[in-house]
Amino acid sequence: MRVLGIDFGERRIGLAISDISGTLASPVRAIDRRGSADDPVTLVLNVIDEMARDEPIDRVVVGLPRRLDGNDNAQTPHVRAFATALGARSGLTIDLQDERLSSREAEERLALREKSWRKRKARLDAAAAAIVLQDYLDARRGP
Repeated sequence: MRVLGIDFGERRIGLAISDISGTLASPVRAIDRRGSADDPVTLVLNVIDEMARDEPIDRVVVGLPRRLDGNDNAQTPHVRAFATALGARSGLTIDLQDERLSSREAEERLALREKSWRKRKARLDAAAAAIVLQDYLDARRGP
């Protein structure tokens, strides 16, 4: 079972994919939304079509932004609307996964290997998507 992980942002959409066993998440890339005439769902559907040529994608996990106390923040309704539209247009099962602090964790992990902030920034969104996806995969597997 391959699962696509998405870190939805106003400027970029980070993407990650699981291995076929649904055990390990790996960052794929980020889609830059700025300057694109396409809506975010179309941008992601195009990538899903590309990726599905190798192996089908069985479901999608979208990181759900929340405040530290667990309440919704200003971005949460936009992410929910994106997830609903993506599910309707793709026919795939869409799951939401709490993404609190995933970008911070991704930044810390990337900083260990890459000292250049500009190079880390280019990989940050996909790394955050991989963390969200890995959290989801781990929770499904259980203890």
